[in-house]
Amino acid sequence: MQTLIVPLVPLLPRLLDTTAAGASWAVTATLLAAAVATPVMGRLGDMYGKRRMLLVSVALLVAGSVVGALSDSLAPMVVARTLQGLASGVIPLGISIMRDALPAERLGSATATMSASLGVGGALGLPAAALLAERTDWHALFWVSALFGVIALVLVRVLVPESATRTGGRFDLVGAVGLSAALVCLLLVISKGADWGWTSGPALGLAATGAVVLFLWALWELRVPRPLVDLRTTVRRQVLLTNAASMVFGFSMFAMSLVLPQLLQLPTATGYGLGQGLFAVGLVMAPSGLVMMAMAPASARITRAHGPRTTLMVGAGVVALGYGLNMVLLSSLWHLVLVSSVIGAGIGLAYGAMPALIMDAVPVTETGAANSLNTLMRSVGTSVSSAVVGLLLVRLSAPMGTGTVPTLEGFRVVMALGATAALTALAIAAFIPRYRNARTA
Repeated sequence: MQTLIVPLVPLLPRLLDTTAAGASWAVTATLLAAAVATPVMGRLGDMYGKRRMLLVSVALLVAGSVVGALSDSLAPMVVARTLQGLASGVIPLGISIMRDALPAERLGSATATMSASLGVGGALGLPAAALLAERTDWHALFWVSALFGVIALVLVRVLVPESATRTGGRFDLVGAVGLSAALVCLLLVISKGADWGWTSGPALGLAATGAVVLFLWALWELRVPRPLVDLRTTVRRQVLLTNAASMVFGFSMFAMSLVLPQLLQLPTATGYGLGQGLFAVGLVMAPSGLVMMAMAPASARITRAHGPRTTLMVGAGVVALGYGLNMVLLSSLWHLVLVSSVIGAGIGLAYGAMPALIMDAVPVTETGAANSLNTLMRSVGTSVSSAVVGLLLVRLSAPMGTGTVPTLEGFRVVMALGATAALTALAIAAFIPRYRNARTA
């Protein structure tokens, strides 16, 4: 779902009979819906059953895919992408189910694989989506995603057990509305600030509103007996630092997705562009997804031997190394395949460690909500990365033909920023307490 629509973005204004600004809502709607749904589905899973909420999430995915397949204008497409975004809770819910269902000796490798699949799906989805978009009618993208959603729905229904661990109680509706409103305001500023102007009235107004709502929401969460997010648990050193490292790491890892495709697609006349099509871009990026999955067992082994804090630090260091290589290796296809694979290896290691750190620090009754919040922190990091990198590449651009293109120096600045963010995540992780359950991870 993250990369499904990427091949269509340049074509959406024509396909949906709208403007470029209007078409961008097909991407923004998914981002906002995912931010709202992830913590809500996690808490509902803890209260009423994680498998039940997993089924609801996949059903929303199927519904959104069908609506998208039937869309020929902007409004139904935005509805479709919103429904698909609401399904984003599947990863934290799946990890939480594993904690309840699997023996301790299998939990580390299983959660590492599940967490890495978030990157694998995006990396493998891009070439698949590009191939379908080029060879068939674009609606086929949504029909295929609906088909996979139905298959997943059946498999979850038949094979996944329901957890007996539930908190019960009343759902914190006020907390859910408050957090959703704050996130929508802040993420709208991040995603649309460059278009509106960072000092424009809408941007400043939404930023101020989001900050005030977030403050009032925190006061409410500290008062209610069953909060949507237990802030007292969230501020525990291990949880707080893991979430902080996750957000910075999300910023770092997403920079690759913004830089490498542009380097591949820019015309060779620039002197550094490789002049490739979107399908070739997908093929170059796909190995990183396979490497992420391949690194999941390695992530589990390092965690068993040294704890997930070490695994997270190693992963962040590998990502920083990948960006360092990219500053000198960017002149041929194999260079970018190597760079994306190195960064993918670091992501696979780090993503496998984050759930272990979170689950070790929270009660079993809060697993869903805690994992969902950690996933949300990563998403916030990627959203900020998209805004910052986009701004930098616009500022560090040069005229070419009738338009402008990012300069080589601009790309190198972004790579240096990605490496710095990865090293910052490493430094934050160094202060996480040592893992007390490393032998049973």
